[in-house]
Amino acid sequence: GNNELVLFEYSENGETVKATAHADRNGFFYVVDRTSGEFKKGFPFVDNITWAEGIGQDGRPIEVEGQRPPAPKAGETRGESIEVSPPFLGGKNWNPMAYSKQTGLFYVPANHWKEDYWTEEVTYKKGAAYLGQGFRIKRMYDDHVGILRAMNPLSGEIEWEHKEKMPLWAGVLTTEGGLVFTGTGDGFLKAFDAQTGDELWKFQTGSGIISSPITWEMDGEQYVGVASGYGGAVPLWGGDMAELTKPISQGGSFWVFKLPSWAQASR
Repeated sequence: GNNELVLFEYSENGETVKATAHADRNGFFYVVDRTSGEFKKGFPFVDNITWAEGIGQDGRPIEVEGQRPPAPKAGETRGESIEVSPPFLGGKNWNPMAYSKQTGLFYVPANHWKEDYWTEEVTYKKGAAYLGQGFRIKRMYDDHVGILRAMNPLSGEIEWEHKEKMPLWAGVLTTEGGLVFTGTGDGFLKAFDAQTGDELWKFQTGSGIISSPITWEMDGEQYVGVASGYGGAVPLWGGDMAELTKPISQGGSFWVFKLPSWAQASR
């Protein structure tokens, strides 16, 4: 998984560990000493991982037998189908998580889904996916696909979570004021309390958000911005996700919000 690496520090046995954190597509969260490269911790950040029992003390996954699709039998073009979670789109994909020094937590934009996949003969066709495998991505739960989780990088505990019906494909932003921002597939920019997970505010942008919120200061005033416009990989793969996301409006806009002067004066 080529997901982002986030630098952070924590105390262990009276010493400061300069670490890096990584939430991989494979469903596991890794903490590594960025000075020595030593593996420190590894734990799941999504539910129902099927391909591995966990991460061993050496940092390697403990694989489950039978989770690699077999080759087609003689005379056949397609092998037996295997159900696996996470699917190739990942427990988390490109969309970056965020870290808060105030809470010591990581806020991970994850997804609960699974897939059937199988080995088959694949012929290259211009403009079509060329993966060497057949697949169908499916829902894991009826009430949500997207799951924003506040993860404790030291214990592996989930401090709070927020469910979304649509896949989460937007990045996450944390602020020193104790907020967590992210966008949703059905078009909302949302703000949460970083400590409790309470949803504090939301705004409908008119199209799905698959970008990362940003914040900046200009002339002494604080702003938050986000690009809105649905697309990307999720709707392309057919199956449950294509049906689920079909009603989302297309669009392309950039929205900016300013912290009110009365709120700044009260800080």
